[in-house]
Amino acid sequence: MPVRNSAPVGAPTWIDLASSDVERSQAFYREVFGWTFDSAGPEYGGYLTALKDGRPVGGLMFNDPQWNSPDGWTTYLHTADAQTSLDNALAAGAISCGAPVMEIKDKGWMGMLSDPSGAFIGLWQPTGHRGFELVNEHGAPVYFQWTGRDYCTALKFYHDVFGWSIESVSDTDEFRYSTANFDGEALLGLMDGSAFLPEGQPSTWSFFLGADDVDKTVQVVLDNGGSVVRDAEDTPYGRLAAVADCTGAGFNLSSLQ
Repeated sequence: MPVRNSAPVGAPTWIDLASSDVERSQAFYREVFGWTFDSAGPEYGGYLTALKDGRPVGGLMFNDPQWNSPDGWTTYLHTADAQTSLDNALAAGAISCGAPVMEIKDKGWMGMLSDPSGAFIGLWQPTGHRGFELVNEHGAPVYFQWTGRDYCTALKFYHDVFGWSIESVSDTDEFRYSTANFDGEALLGLMDGSAFLPEGQPSTWSFFLGADDVDKTVQVVLDNGGSVVRDAEDTPYGRLAAVADCTGAGFNLSSLQ
């Protein structure tokens, strides 16, 4: 079981879902990945921690209509100082989400922003909550990806603000892609979407959850009210698929290599 104590600084460290139907979402992820859920209690607004084999893999909370946003997942980057990271990001062209850095009692400090290309991303400075502890297993995070048209802007932004060590994988008009490496391991990628994304579409962050059998997991997603965004296909990086859960929140599936 690939268990980790913490993510490298600058790398993804947590994911959570804002759902308009928390009970239905719990049932979905329980059936698809075998997740169990632990409530933080009313002190934390009923926030739920999703567990796989007893280890945290993500969070779940109610998507308040006042937020005026569709159900969806948020990725958080590990920072040693959320306020400094937010200040540096804004100075480098990020867009403020209007909320200050907030302390989550006994857990950590949280910040939110949109990068200069419009991709929404969270910041997490851990104190008591270290982030997801299980990786590269069925139902646990495997990989993260930024996709957008402002590829060069994103490369510079994340390098300057978060100190990423970026390596180009391909640099053609058909496929332009880089990875960010932490301690020699590529934990995330940045894809140039200029060839297929419509003009004006904001960039996005997405993630991949491991699947013992991608095709079977896609079917379980469908059986539990989810949908397929992109059919399963073999790639040089494994068998991949893009799906959405029972309330429309998207995520990706990846075979385990």
